[in-house]
Formats: sequence, structure tokens, C-alpha cells
Amino acid sequence: MSTSRSSRKPSGKAPWYKDGLRFSCKQCGACCSGKPGYVWVNDAEITGIAARLGLSREDFRDKYLKLTYRGYSLTEKANYDCILLENGKCLVYDIRPRQCRTWPFWPENLRSRGHWDEEARGCPGMNEGMHFPLSEIEDILAGRSETVG
Repeated sequence: MSTSRSSRKPSGKAPWYKDGLRFSCKQCGACCSGKPGYVWVNDAEITGIAARLGLSREDFRDKYLKLTYRGYSLTEKANYDCILLENGKCLVYDIRPRQCRTWPFWPENLRSRGHWDEEARGCPGMNEGMHFPLSEIEDILAGRSETVG
């Protein structure tokens, strides 16, 4: 996930979502399951999640993380669900990694209306609930803000 891209097109043209987008997390776990991928975690997140689970950093790292070319990522279950997803709910929702807290406002989802709509088919919170104006979406992309909930 990249958080330093501007949503403005090189031509200066406003992005397709210039009027903002709606999103309200339903805590359904859909974005945490079904597809392989990476959930990057930083040192502070590792420490916080380990403490929440009652583990040392080392034990948490051994049980829940994989070291990749880019740093640590949460591991996945055999069905590609996030290792922290149990019975459709995140074990650490209120302290989930930043990558999870910025869903669905990821560059790949904002690339086009088609990309957004494709993800919305699997996420009941997209296109519903809280309105995120363009300025807030740009702040999320730049790492200055996160989604609520």
C-alpha cells in the first residue's frame, strides 16, 4: 500500500471521486478474507498487537508474522483469511494495523470507478454511511488521516 501518492492526475484534472465517497465499516471481515496479500505492520503495531494478545514481541512475530522483502506482514490462514480474523471478526479491531484502518481508500481501489465498484461488490460498507470528501481521501492517501470505526 502506498500512502504518498496524490490523487490529482498529472493533467491537473480532478480524480473521478472529486465529490467524495461514502464508507462505513460493518466489521464483517470481508476485506480480511478470501484473497492472498500483505498486511504490513510497523514496530509500534507489532508491540501493541502483541500486548493485546498477551504475547511477547518475539512470540507474536513467530506465530503471526512473516518477514518479506518489505518488512513484516501478518501471516494468512490456508484459506487466505488474515491470521487475526476469528469467526468473521478481527481480534484486534480497535488497534488494527494502519493499512486496515485506511481501507477502502487504497490507491489501487481509487484508480478508477471500475476498481472501486469491483471492491464494493465484496464490501457492504462501501458506498454507504459516512461521506469522505476529496480532501479527507487525499489526507488518507498521504498518511495524514485514517477511516473511522
